[in-house]
Amino acid sequence: MQPTLDSDILRRWIGTREVLDDMLHLGPATLMEMTLDRAPVLAEGDPLPPLWHWLYFLRSAPLSALGRDGHPARGEFLPPVALPRRMWAGGRFGFSAALRIGAQAQKHSVIKDVALKSGRSGALCFVTVRHEVSSRGAPAFWEEHDIVYREDPVAGTTPRQTAAIGTDWQHSETVNPTEVMLFRYSALTFNGHRIHYDRDYARTVEGHAGLVVHGPLIATMLMDLAQRAAGGAAPRSFEFRAASPLFDGAPFTLNANLAGNTVTLAAATPEGRLAMDARVVF
Repeated sequence: MQPTLDSDILRRWIGTREVLDDMLHLGPATLMEMTLDRAPVLAEGDPLPPLWHWLYFLRSAPLSALGRDGHPARGEFLPPVALPRRMWAGGRFGFSAALRIGAQAQKHSVIKDVALKSGRSGALCFVTVRHEVSSRGAPAFWEEHDIVYREDPVAGTTPRQTAAIGTDWQHSETVNPTEVMLFRYSALTFNGHRIHYDRDYARTVEGHAGLVVHGPLIATMLMDLAQRAAGGAAPRSFEFRAASPLFDGAPFTLNANLAGNTVTLAAATPEGRLAMDARVVF
């Protein structure tokens, strides 16, 4: 299928479905613990930490079927959007039960919406994918994943500055995103997107200041902080929105405020500006 920006054609993908099965082996979870610089303590039968399902249900494609960015070419499950840059814009979750390490699990995915828009940087296309994950026949959670496709940056364009997050946070910690951290997370999630490991591509083609920290990795770190702030409680819902990229070698902060059963979160750039906001209800 040829790439297109014809809304009528792209919207034909709404309702497209995919089913993936996987065994939630301990190995990837152990490697994720080490990627977060922790001693491995998880064991078979333990609950899989929230959002760590991104280490499983991995999709693959032959090298010859990849696009310029390292992602599989579009036109099969995802619509053939004729915009070159792809980013994870945000997502929403509703949890009903924990997945268990060592259990069999299944993910049902469907294209929920495709919407063409115009923004400050030009044409945009938002694709929303809904996933429903179950294990041993029982629902575990649903997820809505927002993908945004956009044009290449115009030379000399200044990135938009987001608002300062302030200093009124109950919990704050600093993360130093190294090249090795990004490489490990890319490997664990079989993510071939070149903005996470190919510095020349990230800078000269997509206009970034460096290697981009994965949106799902930031969201995972925010969820982890929220659980610690809430005393280890199990989440009922989670939502997050990416506002600005974070880059390797530039320490960023994770910040949380707990009020009742809700944790409000923000990841901030080294300058203290919003990179991602999120909210967890326990």
